[in-house]
Amino acid sequence: MAISAKDVQKLREMTGVGMMDCKKALTEADGDFDKAIEWLREKGLAAQTKKAGKVAAEGVSYAITAGNGVGVVIEVNSQTDFVAKNEVFQDFVKNLAAVVANDNPADVEALKACKYPGGDRSVADVTADKVLSIGENIQIRRFVRYAEGVNVPYIHMGGKVGVLVNLAVEGIDAAQVVELGKDVAMQICAMNPTYLDKSNVSQEVLDKEKEIQLAQMANDPKMAAKPDKVKEGIVMGKLGKYYEENCLLQQAFVKENKISVEQHVAAVAKELGGKITVTDFTRFATGEGIEKAEDDFAAEVASMIK
Repeated sequence: MAISAKDVQKLREMTGVGMMDCKKALTEADGDFDKAIEWLREKGLAAQTKKAGKVAAEGVSYAITAGNGVGVVIEVNSQTDFVAKNEVFQDFVKNLAAVVANDNPADVEALKACKYPGGDRSVADVTADKVLSIGENIQIRRFVRYAEGVNVPYIHMGGKVGVLVNLAVEGIDAAQVVELGKDVAMQICAMNPTYLDKSNVSQEVLDKEKEIQLAQMANDPKMAAKPDKVKEGIVMGKLGKYYEENCLLQQAFVKENKISVEQHVAAVAKELGGKITVTDFTRFATGEGIEKAEDDFAAEVASMIK
């Protein structure tokens, strides 16, 4: 019987197996999904169906600047740190970053539809193969791509954190600002700023911060009796501290904490005889925000005995 592309896609979503194998399974099973799944399991191809349900919270955050100057930072998750350190897995992540740099997919789903390097297969199909060969659930989680300016990547602890810094440079050769970019990237890795600059902090956030500071003073017997004007001045001072803690350009530069990052960038630009602006950055900490499942060791042993 004729097997439709829609049926192949449905089976692929049910099992996570590659498109060609799904088509073959449906052909062998005359279009019966249950028999097709059984056929895939018998061939050892549907093993990842169970693995796909396991939490992937480890992995690698990888950042690169491609040959075309495009910068990419990407996070791909695995279940264990052991696999994250596996050379095959790391090469897979590097290839995905290259695909993002060259093909400019709109999102993760678009990336999965892109052609994987070295053949005619899609990223989605190769990912399914990696699940089988590596033996763990693998998830492409997120990526950011910068096409303009000078892009400087930084990878910390083998991919525990990946940082990409985007710089706008005028009157200076790009190669001369790479060291500055690395320093800024390391600053971002260590200090984890929320914003690029204080101008990026919304009025809503500032109002909330002021509300918190005023509430703290109201609950402090030493501060509660002070005039409102004095309290307002204190709050404004604390907002300055908020900027220094949360905004990259206002943070104390980690290599010379007597100056801010903004001042250091300006000093380097002056020394090189041009203009340098930090325009954007992305910091991925691998697994952040993913709720890790607690393993029930007793249940796992019991299932093995059965």
